[in-house]
This record gives sequence, C-alpha cells and structure tokens, in this order.
Amino acid sequence: MMLTDPGWQRILAAARRKLERTGGELTGNIGLTKPTDAERRVIIGITGRHRSADVARVSLDLLELDTAIHDAHGIGLLTALAQRDGPVRNRPVERAEEEQAKAEALADLHRRCPSHADAPWFSAWMGALATDGTATRLVRRGDGHLLGWAGEVLNRLPAETTPLPVLAEWTTGNTKALAGTPLASLVLRALAVRDDVPTPVTRADQRATWEAAGVIVDDLASQVLVLNLQTRDDHVVAGWLNDAASYGIPFRLTLHQLTVDPVTPTAPDLYVCENPAVLRAAASELGEDAATLICTEGQPSAACHRLLGSYRGEVHWRGDFDWTGLRTTASAIDRYSASPWRMSAAEYLAAVETGDSEPLKGPVAPSPWDLGLEAAMTASGRAIMEERLIPVLLEDLM
Repeated sequence: MMLTDPGWQRILAAARRKLERTGGELTGNIGLTKPTDAERRVIIGITGRHRSADVARVSLDLLELDTAIHDAHGIGLLTALAQRDGPVRNRPVERAEEEQAKAEALADLHRRCPSHADAPWFSAWMGALATDGTATRLVRRGDGHLLGWAGEVLNRLPAETTPLPVLAEWTTGNTKALAGTPLASLVLRALAVRDDVPTPVTRADQRATWEAAGVIVDDLASQVLVLNLQTRDDHVVAGWLNDAASYGIPFRLTLHQLTVDPVTPTAPDLYVCENPAVLRAAASELGEDAATLICTEGQPSAACHRLLGSYRGEVHWRGDFDWTGLRTTASAIDRYSASPWRMSAAEYLAAVETGDSEPLKGPVAPSPWDLGLEAAMTASGRAIMEERLIPVLLEDLM
C-alpha cells in the first residue's frame, strides 16, 4: 500500500478536505464519483467489500481509512496527510480567529475616527466593508491594520488644502502611504459614500475626490476657470488676470499660482456656474462686458475654494438641476454665504417644459433655500443641465 500510488491521490485529497471542514475529527464518510479501477481497488482493499467496475460512486469511512493507513505504515491519517502536503488546517478555528481579527480591526477603525463615527455615511461605509469581503480580505493578507489607519486619515478630514504626502505622514508616518495604495482606496471609497458619488476610478476623479475633502494631490492639476476676474494685487498672476479680463478672455488659474501669488477679486458680485458651456457663451456673447464668472467644472476644486476664500463680496452660485448640483449649492451657501442663482423650483419647472431632460440619478439631496425645488425634482424625476438656462443666465451677467 503506497500512498503515492495513483489510486490514493483523490482519496487523500477528499480526506483532507473533509478533515479541514471538521477540525480534524475522524468522523463521517468521503466519496468519489466515477472512481478509476485503481481507486476502486484501493477502496476494496481497505474495506474488504467488492465494488463493481461500473459503480458510479463509492464511499469510505474516515475511521476505516485511518485504521488501514495505521496498520500499513504505523501512522494515522492525519500524520500521513501532514507528511504528504503539510498539516491539515483547522478551518473552523481559522474562521473563528479570522472573524475575531476582523471585528477587532473594524472596532479599531471606529475608535480612531471619533469625528465621523456617528455619521450615517460612516456607518454605511463600515457596514459595506464588513459584509462585502473587503475587511476579510485585508485580514487574510495581513493588512487588517489598514482599517485603523483609514480611520486616522478620515478623522483629519475635511482638511484645509493639506498636501497628500503631509496627510499620509501625519496619519501613518509614511509620506507615500496614500499614493495609489490599498489604504488610499479605502479612504477614497469612504469619501465617495460621504458625498453620495461613485467610487472614483480614474486619476482625475480620485484627485477631485481628495480635493473635495481639502487634500491636495497636485497643485498644478488643481485649476479653476475664470472670466473677467480683476484684482488690485501687484504680482505677475494679477497682471495676467487683468490683461485677460480687459479682452474678455477666459483664464485658468492653478492652485500653485494662487498659493504663490494670492488673488483677491475686486468685483462687488461674483457669479459661479458649474458647466464650461456657460462661461464659454458669456465670453463669446458678452466678452469683456460680462460680469465676473467662475466655473467649477463639476465639483469645486481646491483652487476654486482658495480663490473664493479670499473674496468678500456677494457670491451668486448655481449648478445643474440634479442632486449633485443641489449638494454643491447648499455647501456654497454654508461655506461662502452664497446666494442661489436661478436655482428655484419655479425656474426648474420652467426649464423642464422647454426641452429634453435626463433621469435624475443618485440619492436625493435637500434644497434648504427652496424646499419646493427638492419636491419638484423628486416629482418630476428629471435632471436639467445648466446649458438649458444659458439665455437667462447671460441676461444676469450683462
């Protein structure tokens, strides 16, 4: 009886699987479907019972198998399997230890993030990590500590234009810990849940997600598009802006420029839109006569926030008539005491009647400046992009 013979291979593999499930208990049977002649002869030799050549399935008691191996080799089944392919794993104990390690890692995450621990989005994110296999995979590969580090990172957010390497150093002691790493993926996923947006996949979307939390990935890539922005500041960036405004030419400001040469807009009123098409139309139709206009091009960038943070006049803010547009407008009201610009229920309903629209997507957002707007959008179920309102917006910019 040689355990390396072909007839033994599936028998021993089935025995290992059974013992790993039961924690090494020599109870129950194993079975083989469509046994080969070699396998059938081994089982007949162990049991002393004949099996015909056309049998579809054969079974073997583990205790019988253990006894046969012991009688032939002087060692039991568990020892034979350990010598062959390593010790038999105790799956029930491993699962229990894994669940304990996962629970401890999630508890550490919760403990390290007291500033968000009670927020619904934080609970939803943690619940998803616990149930979709993310936490289990991290624990299995020895990375369960990343959950606690994610809590440390989130606890420092939102930040105030903090460079990504600095945030990484503060929270982990490693400046590169948030540069395209599993830890960065955990944090970005949490921020996406917080903002009710899809988890960012592209580098541009990831940068925008970090910037929405006040973290700077690249101060050259963070930009804001402006039209007719004038300033009394005396530096090279101010000169560029004033020259562009005198000709009604759109201009892109980077966060780096705004950091090196801070800009203070002089206009008494500053208008903010979401879509570049609005700014392009203003530049084309009104040129240098247009009011000062800032375009966020979606979620406001760190450069946009840096520019607006120095402004003391009246900010008129608008976005698309979708849930993201409502969220960014509400945030601007809180952050800059902005006035909603053409963002009323009446203007939404009028826009719905004037052309095509698309379905609203994502979680509902409130419109505290006009409760009827949220209700009207919910009832209609349609999103209206800013481009639909360009004619009336240009009237306001004259």
